[in-house]
Amino acid sequence: MSAHVSRQVLADWLNDVLQPERFRDYCPNGLQVQGRDEIRRIVTGVTASQALIEAAVAQDADAILVHHGWFWKNEDPCIRGTKHRRLTALMARELNLFAYHLPLDAHLEWGNNAQLARVMDWVPDRRADGAPRRCGPDDLVWLGAPARDLTVGALAADVARRLGREPLVIGDPARPVRRLAWCTGAAQGMLDAALAAGADCYVSGEISEPTVHLARETGAAYLSAGHHATERYGVQALGAAVEARFGVPCTFVDIDNPV
Repeated sequence: MSAHVSRQVLADWLNDVLQPERFRDYCPNGLQVQGRDEIRRIVTGVTASQALIEAAVAQDADAILVHHGWFWKNEDPCIRGTKHRRLTALMARELNLFAYHLPLDAHLEWGNNAQLARVMDWVPDRRADGAPRRCGPDDLVWLGAPARDLTVGALAADVARRLGREPLVIGDPARPVRRLAWCTGAAQGMLDAALAAGADCYVSGEISEPTVHLARETGAAYLSAGHHATERYGVQALGAAVEARFGVPCTFVDIDNPV
């Protein structure tokens, strides 16, 4: 008999390890849409898009586990159009939808920031207790340095090679990177927290108009490496942990996104 886990047992375990109650988030974390009770196959992805739902149906999955789920703060709550199509497709197959936003960014082992450091071979600074040094809201921004000496230009080339996405770079490419900070996704607004913590180079997913001015006026470097590109790894690590814990296959489906 193939391995399986009940919806409630999986939900309880995910909530226990990710501790969503610690965060003031922009969306509900955990089980967002209830499906069938017994879960034998899980599809993971960055965002609960129509394409990911269709991939989960094609793989005969019982649950979808994502970083970007649904029901965001201040969005129109009416279920129509795209929302209706997505929800109808999900419920027609009794697919469970689990989503973890900030809790997955922040997790010290499986989180997006921890996993980006692993992929990029960045070395986090450590506190006396061994925990990584962080700053910013909810301690989301990580602090550290590349494993070897790099200039801003060399760091950008390394990001492009490892993430498969050419970053947008603000700053002098010839400048050495001495103190690095990073936070995946749309964390460009945390540049000031990174600078206050002593960073001279900050990497995030997105960029906005004020980010450019702040980087230029402080002399810092800023790399926008792609929201999707920087957040592909946390949900994969979480899926691998679920599979190791419960024996239920977890397959990552990468629905590419240039942003």
